Amino acid sequence: MRLEHRSRLWAVGTALLGFACGGGSGGGTGPCTPGAATQLVKNGADPAPWYFNNPLPAALSVTARDANNCPVPGVAVTWAPASGGGKVTASQNATNSSGVASATDSIGSTSPQTVTATFTGLSTPVTFTVTAAAPPTSAAVTVGNNFFSPTAVIMQTGGTVTWTWNAGDVTHDVAYDGGPTPLPANSSPQTTGTHSNTITAVGRYTYHCNFHPGSMTGSVTVVH
Repeated sequence: MRLEHRSRLWAVGTALLGFACGGGSGGGTGPCTPGAATQLVKNGADPAPWYFNNPLPAALSVTARDANNCPVPGVAVTWAPASGGGKVTASQNATNSSGVASATDSIGSTSPQTVTATFTGLSTPVTFTVTAAAPPTSAAVTVGNNFFSPTAVIMQTGGTVTWTWNAGDVTHDVAYDGGPTPLPANSSPQTTGTHSNTITAVGRYTYHCNFHPGSMTGSVTVVH
């Protein structure tokens, strides 16, 4: 009886180990020993729409996996624009210890753009599709009672962002705290009126209200 009990425990332990290593029917999520890469999968959905002639704010990313869904490190992934122009950096890189490879995509002047990722021996490349439009030439922000709305705006280089006060008798200001230097001019403390900045340097500018720094923050992103 004792020998039979030990045999059953050994069998259960072996089955659990196989499951953890992605064995059996595959799809295991625990530690595993990867074999040869047989598939390439996107990490997330296609990127959100962006703007012509600008790099995407987040990198494109894929994971190489073997037949049992184990991530495979050291796989050389080749990236290339398939249609719509633009540029991908880097054109080839190796998957990291988690089986992940990433590349920065810059959209050209045509939409939609497609970008492929593949490795030697993969039958069908992974394809990302990115749509784009011309960036806004200006931006508008409402200064409310202890909030900016919207908190984040995007505009084209050389555009003008305008804040309009609508907070009753409460005093607020716009004070920049980050971005390409020199930073644009801050507003004066005020309860009514507007403040505008025309910005040419590309980058992300952050700001806050000196009277309510914990609750009133915002950003202006300037693109090409």
